[in-house]
Amino acid sequence: MSSLPRRPLRASPSSAGAPGGVGTGALGPPGLSVMDATVVLVGVVIGIGIFGFPPLVAQHAASEAMYLAYWCAGGLVMLVGALCYAELGAAYPGAGGEYLYLSRAWGPRVGLLFAWARCTVIQTGAIAVVAFIYGDYAQQLLPLGEYGATAHAALSVAGLTALNVAGTRHSKRLQWLFTILTLAALAAVLTAALFTSTPLAPAPAPLDGNAAGLMGMGMVFVLLTYGGWNEAAYLSGELRHPGRNMARVLLIGTAVVTGAYLLTNLALLELFGLQGLRDTPALGAAVMQLAAGPYAAALLSLVICATALSTINGTIITGARVYYALGRDLPRLRALAGWSARNETPVSALLAQGAITLALLAVGAFSHNSVQAMVAYTAPVFWLFMLLVAASVWRLRRLDPARPRPFRVPLYPLTPALLALACAGLVYSSAVYAGAGALIGLAVLAVGVPMLRLLKPAGASPATPPG
Repeated sequence: MSSLPRRPLRASPSSAGAPGGVGTGALGPPGLSVMDATVVLVGVVIGIGIFGFPPLVAQHAASEAMYLAYWCAGGLVMLVGALCYAELGAAYPGAGGEYLYLSRAWGPRVGLLFAWARCTVIQTGAIAVVAFIYGDYAQQLLPLGEYGATAHAALSVAGLTALNVAGTRHSKRLQWLFTILTLAALAAVLTAALFTSTPLAPAPAPLDGNAAGLMGMGMVFVLLTYGGWNEAAYLSGELRHPGRNMARVLLIGTAVVTGAYLLTNLALLELFGLQGLRDTPALGAAVMQLAAGPYAAALLSLVICATALSTINGTIITGARVYYALGRDLPRLRALAGWSARNETPVSALLAQGAITLALLAVGAFSHNSVQAMVAYTAPVFWLFMLLVAASVWRLRRLDPARPRPFRVPLYPLTPALLALACAGLVYSSAVYAGAGALIGLAVLAVGVPMLRLLKPAGASPATPPG
C-alpha cells in the first residue's frame, strides 16, 4: 500500500498498475521547478493517516523515545524508497507505475499477480482502512450505536461508489482544496497543543510481545502515514532537469514531511503522554476538545471527515481502473471491462470493487481494532511487492543497461538493497505478528497464483507496455 494511497499526478484507465492514489487529473504541462515538485510531494504524503495512525504506532512503542524513533526511521525509509522510485519513473515514465516496473523486470505473470493483489487486497484494503478512520470521526458527530463507525464506513463506500457509477467526478481543484483542509487541520492540532495545559500524563503500561515484532508492526503503521513517496516516480516525468533536481526535491520533501510529523507527534505526546495516545482513537477531535471545547472539536471532525471522503473517492476512482484493465487484457475476466459510454465510467469494475470493500468492512467490524485488522490484511502483500520493486532497480539495470536514466539512484547498489531489506523486514513482521488478518491477505494472494495459468493476456503481453 501503497503505503495509504495518495494523489497521483496522472492515472490511466488503460493501465492495470495505475497508481493507487487519490486524484485522477494530470498535473499540467511539463516544467515543474524544484519548489513546485517539492510542494506536490509534500501534499501527496501528508494526508489523513496522521489523524488515524499515531495511536496504533504508540501501541507498539515501549517508550516515548522509541515512539519518536519510529517516525525518524519512517522518514529515512521514505527517502530511500523515493530515490529508487525516482530512478524507475525517470527511466520508464509511461503510465503503469509498479505494474510496469514489475512486468518489465520479472515478466508478465508477476505483473498480473500484482494486478490481482491490487484488486483483491491492496486497493480494497486501503479503501477500507481510510473508511474506518472516517467512521471513527463521523461517529463522534453522529453516533449510530455499537457498530456506528463501521456503519459510517460502509455508507461512505456505498455512497461514493454509487456516485462514481452515475458518472460523478471530482476535479483537481477540489482535491487541492481537501489537501489544504488537511494541512489546516494539522496546523490547528499543533496550535491547540501549544496553548493547552494538560495534567501530568500517566506512565505507559508495559507492552506484551517480542521487541522485534513490536518494532516491525510499529513501522508498518508509521510507513502507512508516510505513504505517497512512491509518487516520486511520477514527479520525475514532469520535473525540469530530473537528473540534477530530483535528489533536491526528495531531500527537501523528506525533510519537510519528517519535520512536520515529528512536531505533530511531539505535540501529541505533550498533550496525552504515550499511554493516553494509545487510548485516543479520534486524535484531532480529542485535541480540539481539550483546547477549545466541543464546537471546535466538531468543526475539526467535519474537516477530517471531508479529507477522508476525498481520499476514499479518489482511491475508488483509480482502483476501479485496475479492474477495468484486467477485464480488458484477460478474456476470462471480460465482464470487468464493462464501460458506460454515457457516464464515462467502468461500471462493472466499480461494482466489483465496492462489493469486495464492503465485505472487508463487514469482516473488520468484528475485530477489536478495525483499522489494525485491515492493515494486517494488506501490509504483508503490499510490502512483498515493494520488495520486488526495490529489486527491480537492480534487475532492470542488468536487463536494460542502454535505457536512458535521467536520474540514477545515488550510492547504488546500497540504496535499493536498503529498501529491499526494509521491505523484507516489514513483510516478516506484518505476516508473523499481525495475526489472522495477515494470513487471510496472503491466502488471497496465493489464490491468484494458479489463476495465472488460466488468465492468458489478450493481445500484447503486459510485460512490454508502451513507454
